Order: sequence, then C-alpha cells, then structure tokens
Amino acid sequence: MSNLYTRPAAIFLMGPTASGKTELAVELSERLPVEVISVDSALVYREMDIGTAKPDPETLAQVPHRLIDFLDPAESYSAARFREDALREMEEIRAAGRIPLLVGGTMLYFRTLEQGIAPLPVADAELRRRLSDEAGEIGWDEMHRRLAALDPESARRIHPNDPQRLQRALEVYYLSGRPMSALWREAEASALPFAPVKLAIAPADRVVLRERIALRLQQMVQAGFIEEVERLYRRGDLTPEHPSIRCVGYRQIWNYLAGEWDFDTAVERAIIATRQLAKRQFTWLRKEKGLRWLESGDPNRLEEALKTLDHGPIA
Repeated sequence: MSNLYTRPAAIFLMGPTASGKTELAVELSERLPVEVISVDSALVYREMDIGTAKPDPETLAQVPHRLIDFLDPAESYSAARFREDALREMEEIRAAGRIPLLVGGTMLYFRTLEQGIAPLPVADAELRRRLSDEAGEIGWDEMHRRLAALDPESARRIHPNDPQRLQRALEVYYLSGRPMSALWREAEASALPFAPVKLAIAPADRVVLRERIALRLQQMVQAGFIEEVERLYRRGDLTPEHPSIRCVGYRQIWNYLAGEWDFDTAVERAIIATRQLAKRQFTWLRKEKGLRWLESGDPNRLEEALKTLDHGPIA
C-alpha cells in the first residue's frame, strides 16, 4: 500500500449481508500483512454463531478476528464503545507493523469510527420500554411523524421501517431535550488517526443477493439455527427487547418459539428482514465517499481490490 500519506493506512471492507466480505477478507490476508477487526453489531455476542454467519472455527484459526465473541447476549453494545474498542485494536495492529482490516456490515460503526460520535445521553431502559410499548399501540409510522415534529433532520435520515434508530432518536430527544441532529452537529469529533481505504463488495444484480440471502437462511436452519435460538430462549433472562435478540433472524425465530408464528412464517419473515437490512446497508453505502465497489462474482475481485489498496485512499 502507498506510503504517501502521513497517517497509517487502514482498510475498510464493507458490504451488505451475504455479499462475500469474509471470503474476500481471507483472500486479502493471504496477500497482505493485515489483521482483521470485525465491524458487526451481532458478532460481538457469544452463543450466537449460526444466525450471525460468524466465521467458522477453521476460518478463525486461519484468520483471527478481533471484536467477536466477547459479549454476553444479555449485554448491550454501542457505536461509541465500538469506536473505543476498534481504535485500541487498530493501534495494537499498527504497532506490530501490520495493517488493520476492518470487515463488516454495521455501517453506523464504520461511520462512527471515521467521524467520531456526538456526546449522546446513555440509554434509558425504562424510557425505551415505554417508547416500544407506545409504538406497539400507535405504530412506528406514527412514531416517525412524532420524530419529524421534534427533529425533522433526523426524521429525514431515519426510515419509518428502522425502529431501532427511530426509537433511539426519540429517546435522545426526551432525555436531553434537544434533537439528536443538533447534538451530532455540535460534536467535535476527533479525527481518525488512520487513512482508510474503502472497499465495498456486493453482487451487481440485486436479484442475486436476494437469492443468496434466502439460500443462506435455509443453510442456517439446516446447521441448527433454530436450536441456537432455542438455547437463548430457554435461558430465561433474555427478551425481544435485548439488542442481541433484535438481530435479524433471531427476533423472527424467537416469535416462532413463543408460538406467535408458525415455522414457515418465521423463516419467511427472517428472509424478508434480512433483505430489508441489505437494502438499508446499500442506502448507507451509496452515501459513503471514496468507496471502491467490487463485484462479488468477479473472479478478478482480489486483484481489483489490491490495485485500489496500492493507490491508497480515494479522495
């Protein structure tokens, strides 16, 4: 990679779910002195391997991943904490003379890492429950209209079908008395002490991605996904309000285990939820500056990635 930049290099490998990020990361690790840091809000949890598409033990033995498997599903994680953890890991990798390779699909984490984060109030479990209960009564569309009245800028950025971010924006307003968008603008985000080279991988044809998502969910079921969620369900200390159980796939199978849906409905809803996640990920990626797109099915994708990395960050 180019040495023309005053800041040390880092590689951001982004993409929608089921696009082939892990496979490309393994290929890059065979050609470059990199160490992988996971950028995924689901992979942080222990006991959640199949439904999160966590790299298998053989892959992890070949290419260890940092920031996976260190949190109990009853715990919460945040973008701010991720930034702190990731910067620590990146510095360790740099000090060892290697290059941080950040791989994942949690776009908020990537953006927070690069741009910093506003000093938002910490989560309030009771307020969050009240907002969730209210949304159950009047619907998230109405909650979105409420946010539009309180914080129009955040409402424009958050889709009504994204309840987690919508709930957080309302929570921030009620806790601080100020719009989240204003807090973000006023934050003096510390500069990332690395120069990121950004890659994104995805199939050029969205139909292909939709098919990959459906196939992967079926493979997860065959690999024991239902049993994995059942173990979490039977722990007794987890609820659908925990961020771990909100992960796509887990919430839908949880509803099946609770008797709310039959099996086929739960699987279909899980596929739909994963496709909606991919759509949101594409929306984030389209706004990302300096991004080099790679085609998932291109046999030359590794060489194209290496060419981009050799030239350094894109202006």
